[in-house]
Amino acid sequence: MHSDEAPNNDVVDEKPLTKEENSLLTKVLRAKLVQSTKEVEVQRKDPKSPLYSVKSFEELPLKEALRRGVYGMGFNSPSKIQETALPMLLADPPNNMIAQSQSGTGKTAAFVLTMLSRVNPEESFPQVICLSPTMELAKQTGAVAEQMAKYCPEVKIAYAIRGNRLSRGEKLTSQIIIGTPGTLMDWILKVRAFDPKKIRVFVLDEADVMIDTQGHKDQSVRIHKFLPKDCQMLLFSATYEEQVMKFAESIIPEPIVIRLRREEESLENIRQFYVVCTGMEQKFESLSNMYGVISIGQCIVFCHTRKAAAWLSEKMSREGHSVALLSGEITVEQRIAVLNRFRAGKEKLLITTNVCARGIDIEQVSVVINFDLPMDRFNAPDFETYLHRIGRTGRFGRYGLAVNFVNEGRDLPLLKKIEEHFGRPIEELNTNDVDALEKLNE
Repeated sequence: MHSDEAPNNDVVDEKPLTKEENSLLTKVLRAKLVQSTKEVEVQRKDPKSPLYSVKSFEELPLKEALRRGVYGMGFNSPSKIQETALPMLLADPPNNMIAQSQSGTGKTAAFVLTMLSRVNPEESFPQVICLSPTMELAKQTGAVAEQMAKYCPEVKIAYAIRGNRLSRGEKLTSQIIIGTPGTLMDWILKVRAFDPKKIRVFVLDEADVMIDTQGHKDQSVRIHKFLPKDCQMLLFSATYEEQVMKFAESIIPEPIVIRLRREEESLENIRQFYVVCTGMEQKFESLSNMYGVISIGQCIVFCHTRKAAAWLSEKMSREGHSVALLSGEITVEQRIAVLNRFRAGKEKLLITTNVCARGIDIEQVSVVINFDLPMDRFNAPDFETYLHRIGRTGRFGRYGLAVNFVNEGRDLPLLKKIEEHFGRPIEELNTNDVDALEKLNE
């Protein structure tokens, strides 16, 4: 689009991410452990023993080589879910577990540590299986396992993923198999690459995504049936809907159930403003004026449609800003590349649609702009999306700034509802008033 003519902004042309893509994107975005303030709730078998929560990796029964691997990855102390789950996961006799926690809470490190702890490196046959819904997610888990096992050279990992073919009758000597259900079924039934009765730990990651994919669900159940009765069963899921629980309980006997209470995102350290605009051009001018006066570290601008995002991106680029554009038509890999560049500070301005309202924890983001207010399909204010969007600023205890560009007629009543819903003031800002803008720097 080369004209300056503003596109029609009422069309939602955004293709939502699949659950698998969302899982992968969130995992990558939160690759650095974000300190969570969530509380962990043990729902069953709530043990009173002080051993059931640890504050350091030294307190856990870990081999020294594994502990070195953990510290080498930058984990100085366990996250909330790790400090509660790991003593139970590493106990003898082993406990089965159903754990619910979002990406970014350290759950992958928790179950990978358990997998590595249960392996006998002197035995050259598969002892641990970890299933993920996609090849990319399996590789992500594998990358964590390889880093953590850096000082355990005798521990080998095999990837049961598309393209990794074994000849019929070929026997695996790797102690850990990480992969997807379809390929693993082939390795058990067609290739007979290992004896499933010798598996000691079975991990089902991203269980909510697995259950949503009918084929994966059926294959996971079939694989589970090949395993010995005393195999330690671990199921991790970001959500805890009834169908996830039913599925989990159908394959996991007598589990300890732990879940993280939802973290309430606070808006206390975020100052919220609104700017009244008539149309897209004026919104662009307001953004331009802000950049002329306020010192902005990094900024995310949320648009309602891909067209609006592309239009604004071109306009801001022409003004000499280094702009990153993120919207629904690019692949997950391209999105990850764009976000990594933004996180590294190569671009200071990220223009995006709703695809990335969740999960982006970038410390340097000091300003979030709602170029369009978030609305649901009934044109009512979408409070949850608003919270996720402006929650991208003011992270880690810093002060943040959120500015909403609103059209005079229909948007002001929506903004009023958002203000009432969160009980926090949203003040009017005149972006043509240099003094008012300069005050925002204070």
